[in-house]
Amino acid sequence: MRQDGINLDFYLQRYFSDHETRFHFFDSTDDLFTICQRYPVDAIVIGGKSDFMSELEMVRSIKQNVFLAMIPVILYHPDPENSIVVAAFENGAEEFIHGEWVEKLVHARIRAVIERNRRDLSINPSTCLPGTTIIEQEIVRQLEMQAEFALCYADLDNFKAYNDYYGYVYGDKVVKLTARILKDVVFDLCREGFVGHIAGDDYIFIIPADKTDEICSKVLQVFDTLIPYRYHEEDRERGFIVTKNRRGEIEQFPILTLSIAVLVNDNGKFAHLGELSKMLADLKKATKMKDGSNYMVERRKKY
Repeated sequence: MRQDGINLDFYLQRYFSDHETRFHFFDSTDDLFTICQRYPVDAIVIGGKSDFMSELEMVRSIKQNVFLAMIPVILYHPDPENSIVVAAFENGAEEFIHGEWVEKLVHARIRAVIERNRRDLSINPSTCLPGTTIIEQEIVRQLEMQAEFALCYADLDNFKAYNDYYGYVYGDKVVKLTARILKDVVFDLCREGFVGHIAGDDYIFIIPADKTDEICSKVLQVFDTLIPYRYHEEDRERGFIVTKNRRGEIEQFPILTLSIAVLVNDNGKFAHLGELSKMLADLKKATKMKDGSNYMVERRKKY
């Protein structure tokens, strides 16, 4: 927090007293950088009541720094010129609070900026699907509801070979295509479903347990229909590509397939995320050992 003639700490500490919140104060971008290296920072708050030129310059410096740019910047001025507000947003500020200090409103706006930033950071930039943080939150929510759901882990087979052979641009197109297939099928057949992107070629989707066979079968059908067209014609007609494997040896790799490992939570079988994660990892390995596109539902008891 940086304040110039404005007692932001008095107001904020009073209103955030019921939260586990720590305030750090800085006078320069260098001070701020040091703080952000040492502590997790949810937001940068800058207040003042001068002409605000130095504050705007600081916003510009923050947003030009790769490390700091991802942290939302919130400004406060009691009575700024409109040009100052416009300049603040043009220089990258996420929020500008001005005028009368209405505590509940200020609190809500700061909270909204922080939550929006957390959500944005949890979105996979390639597919725009929810990332690991939101995926975990959704699984925990389902567990706490004691819902009967199927947790499905989808993973491309031999994707590294494809990516090495065609290059990352083509690989990224396959990643996006797979995400689109999952979204379209899941939401067409199940409006209450959830689709997330862990990273790379790994995805999670969550659906009602009784829709497992219908949705997984449809996903594989659509995937196997479309994926051959992500190959050059000669490779598609041949049915494989030839490139080095992980050991550096030349090997033939068939047209990409998709493996889906499925855990069904029924009758309160799973109590927490860790139990699901361990079984799902083992099941994924078993599913990928089968030829072609497949889905496998875990039938064993929890271990």
